[in-house]
Amino acid sequence: MKKIKPFIPLIFPILIILFGLLIYKIIGFEPNVYTIIINLGLAFILSPRVKKVDSQTGTKEQITWLFCKKYIEVI
Repeated sequence: MKKIKPFIPLIFPILIILFGLLIYKIIGFEPNVYTIIINLGLAFILSPRVKKVDSQTGTKEQITWLFCKKYIEVI
């Protein structure tokens, strides 16, 4: 899981760009305050969360996604 850790901070901006392309280019809406709020809100909800969990061996970081039931442990 060490391969995933450097890319976690980049997932939120990538989701913003993807939702922006979806809303503005494919659906055809004009950029205004409401579409920007929807774009940022969807990216925030669907981005992963990093949670620190204390265990007997020490503190571990876990990644959780909205629709994923499993935790991904980051060392």
